[in-house]
Amino acid sequence: MVAASRTLLTRRKFLARAASAATVATLGNIARPYISHAASRPRITHGIQSGDVSTDSAMVWARADRPSRMLIETATTDSFKDIHSAVAIDALPESDFTAKALLEGLPAGQDIFYRVRFEDLAAPTISSEAQVGRFRAAPNDRRSVSFVWSGDTAGQGWGIDESRGGMRTYATMRNSQPDFFIHSGDSIYADCPIERELKLPNGEIWKNIVTEEKSRIATSVADYRGNYKYNLLDAHMRRFNAEVPVFAQWDDHEVANDWWPGQTRGDYANTNASLLAAHGRRAFCEYTPVRQTQAETGRIYRKIAYGPLLDVFMLDMRSYRGPNHHDKDDAAARECRILGAAQCEWLKRELTRSNATWKIIAADMPLSIVSSDAIAQGDGEPLGRETEIAELLSFIKHAGVHNTVWITADMHYTAAHYYDPNRAVFQDFEPFWEFVSGPIHAGTWGPGDLDNTFGPQVMYQNGCSAEQGENLAPCFGLQFFGHVEIDGATEAMTVTLKDVNDRDLWSTRIEPKLLRWTGGAVARRI
Repeated sequence: MVAASRTLLTRRKFLARAASAATVATLGNIARPYISHAASRPRITHGIQSGDVSTDSAMVWARADRPSRMLIETATTDSFKDIHSAVAIDALPESDFTAKALLEGLPAGQDIFYRVRFEDLAAPTISSEAQVGRFRAAPNDRRSVSFVWSGDTAGQGWGIDESRGGMRTYATMRNSQPDFFIHSGDSIYADCPIERELKLPNGEIWKNIVTEEKSRIATSVADYRGNYKYNLLDAHMRRFNAEVPVFAQWDDHEVANDWWPGQTRGDYANTNASLLAAHGRRAFCEYTPVRQTQAETGRIYRKIAYGPLLDVFMLDMRSYRGPNHHDKDDAAARECRILGAAQCEWLKRELTRSNATWKIIAADMPLSIVSSDAIAQGDGEPLGRETEIAELLSFIKHAGVHNTVWITADMHYTAAHYYDPNRAVFQDFEPFWEFVSGPIHAGTWGPGDLDNTFGPQVMYQNGCSAEQGENLAPCFGLQFFGHVEIDGATEAMTVTLKDVNDRDLWSTRIEPKLLRWTGGAVARRI
């Protein structure tokens, strides 16, 4: 029987054993003999990933260099002495040799070790070396949970400069040993080519790794795939992915800047944005460990249940929006939406069904920061996209849904906003927090303006100063992520905004409104 307590294993010991596992000649019950010439063997090209972890299941991802069968073994110890399960799935040219599989029947709350290798479909006796990863299945009891979030990777031309340490924020987040990571969008910048060199304000030269596919604006499926492959060249990201499950969502730069469905893109030779989005969506689904079904292939919004303390609602604020309008006298602006009717109804339904203490709403855009394609439409009564948010906030209040917290990235600075109906123009909602953090590895910008529709109050913000200008390179240290910890005993949530050097910039503790059992009936403690 598997013990209920977490496996005790130091990170150094795990990494050492993971490296040695890559050289073994057998892999349990599904092993095949290796051949002596390594160049003739399949190869895992871009590391391994896990994602969308629940109490009993998770996704695992990898990519091969040829038509191959991905073989995955799982165990609750790094020795793999007792194999829990074995799964196989093919990696074919149609998916650019990527493969991902759903692991099921996992023991809740346990550390899960998974071992991945590829078997050549043209010569099934020839196998790749193995790579080993780990994640923790979500608990089914009220134990403490922690996660990190951020967004915006390899933007504004700031790619991988290995002489400056590469994408260091991934290493910093990994050191926090979170249960999972929410990537809040702009996981690639398909519209931002990477040049070999960029000049820094201090006269130094930023030197990028460059690839052919990342040297141009993405228009084809191959181009979009190349953007993901570029990011996975970074050793920090690959190591992070092998140890921390990723919950992925998208924003605009997975396709094109500020796109909306049906938009004609003059900067893409009058290409319709929906065609670009189809290419970008395919690459996103191929290169991220997002959980999907045959009936919903390509749907990005979803709920991830992470035990009794936490449900995560991953939104898609890009695929169902209307055009970007900010003219208050424009009829189209008054009718514009951000989530769409089906996603709004899904979110309302799932929020009311949630029995988790906390409901994290992971949005790919903030609610009140004014920008060219924002939700915010300027001061005053809700307009356009704001009307959909107003309806949702009002529903949350009147349906008695408690403990909602919004997190996002997108703006390339970090901030904490407290939404107070007493400060708002629209007042039919309960107070709530929104936290903004990013970029992981991209240009940093200064804090933006907020509109007063929902009454946000800036409790903290940090970004570029006027003297520093905008699009500040990652080497200047203004790269941000957020860390959330939910205490298993008190169920209180602590949110800390951090930087690439792992400094705590600002923190707050939020007490939950709890449900308790009284004589067989549920009473609310407010």
